[in-house]
Amino acid sequence: MEPQTTNQTPQEKIFKDKAFWVGTFIGGPLVAGYFLAENFKVFKEFDKVKKSWVYAILTTIIVFIISFSIPENVKVPNQLIPLIYTGLAYFLVIHFQGDKIKEHLDLGGKPHSWWRIIGISFIGLIVTTLPIIGYAYFTDPVTDFSTETRTYGIMKHEIAFDSNNISTSEIDNIAEGFRKTTYFDNAVTKYVYAKEENGNYILYLSVIDGIENDNYALKPFNQLQKDMQKEFPDKIIIVNLVVDYLDNVVKRIE
Repeated sequence: MEPQTTNQTPQEKIFKDKAFWVGTFIGGPLVAGYFLAENFKVFKEFDKVKKSWVYAILTTIIVFIISFSIPENVKVPNQLIPLIYTGLAYFLVIHFQGDKIKEHLDLGGKPHSWWRIIGISFIGLIVTTLPIIGYAYFTDPVTDFSTETRTYGIMKHEIAFDSNNISTSEIDNIAEGFRKTTYFDNAVTKYVYAKEENGNYILYLSVIDGIENDNYALKPFNQLQKDMQKEFPDKIIIVNLVVDYLDNVVKRIE
């Protein structure tokens, strides 16, 4: 008598390896952890479900720490970090589930639809980005409720600052320094954000994109830093050139 086969068509759906590429890149490591955990449930490897979540959460925390630890003057391509953890997630699913995914599909089992994959991915994106948005909102000087603005001269040059970080008298002194160095002139209105850090002044100046690669265009700002340093010999003057928003520092001059 021939032995009975136990290869029955699986009823549960799984996430294919391609789903990990899309889901992790959009929604981050938490989505990869969810996909892994759900597949392990289908494969009856329940001891690995909790581990998938633990590693996904730890990876998310590590990604946050790395992202917020990168210095402002270090330019990192926006897609680099997502590509790294997406590649890692793909490697893990192939290593731990690749054979079982193939067997599941060969037996006639079905994968989850792309609608479900995309939907979960965007939920993961929201869950992942909410802490980032909250951190940026409560730490960005521009959105701080104590941010003030003072104007100077007939051109109404503006200096924004956090009154809990630096005094108005110091801001007035900085404005006087800008006047003496002719940065605050009577031709074009200038916009500056100033803050004090470790007893030194950091000045954020708005510039056009691409100026960091133009040595000739940078000369006036290099000279400005030197002139301001002479005005404040007891401080270290750091000039950050920014494009569009404060965190986008394209050149640091000190």
